[in-house]
Amino acid sequence: MKDNSLSVELLNALHQGLVIPAHPLALDEHRKLDERHQRALTRYYIASGAGGVAVGVHSTQFEIRDKEHNLYETVLRLASEEADRAGLARPFIKVAGICGPTEQALNETEIAAKLGYDAALLSMGGLSGWSEGEILQRTEQIAHKMPVIGFYLQPSVGGRIFSYEFWRSFAEIPGVVAIKMAPFNRYQTLDVVRAVCHSSRCDEIALYTGNDDNIINDLLTTYRFEVHGKLVEKPIVGGLLGHWAVWTRKAVELLEEIKGIRNGESISREWLTRSIQVTDSNAAFFDPAHDFEGCIPGIHEVLRRQGLLRGTWCLNPDERLSEGQAEEIERVYRQYPHLHDDDFVTAHLKEWLE
Repeated sequence: MKDNSLSVELLNALHQGLVIPAHPLALDEHRKLDERHQRALTRYYIASGAGGVAVGVHSTQFEIRDKEHNLYETVLRLASEEADRAGLARPFIKVAGICGPTEQALNETEIAAKLGYDAALLSMGGLSGWSEGEILQRTEQIAHKMPVIGFYLQPSVGGRIFSYEFWRSFAEIPGVVAIKMAPFNRYQTLDVVRAVCHSSRCDEIALYTGNDDNIINDLLTTYRFEVHGKLVEKPIVGGLLGHWAVWTRKAVELLEEIKGIRNGESISREWLTRSIQVTDSNAAFFDPAHDFEGCIPGIHEVLRRQGLLRGTWCLNPDERLSEGQAEEIERVYRQYPHLHDDDFVTAHLKEWLE
């Protein structure tokens, strides 16, 4: 098992800001793992310049843990193998999605550590009967085994609301290296940032957006609070996003461009327009019109169009594109050609599928 800490190189990269796609699951028409395309996806993210991948998360489908599929360890292993095989000279963080009650979460952490993963994205979903104190204790146990990235998941897809006091205590847990904020809510995002800024570990925790409805604005915003008579500033430095599982090359270019202007005195108002264009695209992919029911098939449809997946199949046969969703994806393709990376994928697809 690897040492329970991030390397200095990975920690610095995490704080500088990375593009971390939430890795999808490639299936064939029989809803069985398509290893060829699963590996191709990881190769695509690496070639795009992503700073890591998150595997075993919502986009990978929680059903991979079900006994009838038993794919959790397999998909983590495939992504880890491809990352190692790439022999990258730059930092690349391997993040494992960890969920369930404490015993399950610890078991998944053991698997991830064995496979060489660097950090645990710890979901608090599915624990509706747990008190905030119990969830904090669970977090402490996982953080003792592996660096933890906290995860504020929006209630509409299985998350819950946490108090400011919860996040204040969460930030004090040694081993928490980052927090992904994905409540799709500005007030709740603000709770997390303010809590981190008031914690003694403010400088040790990197903030990442998971707010797929507000990506650019999150990345352009520096938060500022007075703490004990001193001004404390904290930016959201990168993203761990399902949205960035598609058009990833453009996401990498976007983050680099934002890093270049982040410390400037002013920004062009054009960024506000670009922000809405990205959000409009996300609406087509994630299907908020139908309470996000088509969010995973929506990601799959984009990857299918590009040849990175063979279809939009999910482990749950009831999970499929919503009515009109394919047309919405076609609309944003036409309307925002500068946001997609089809040419990049076309140029390299054959080598990724070899």
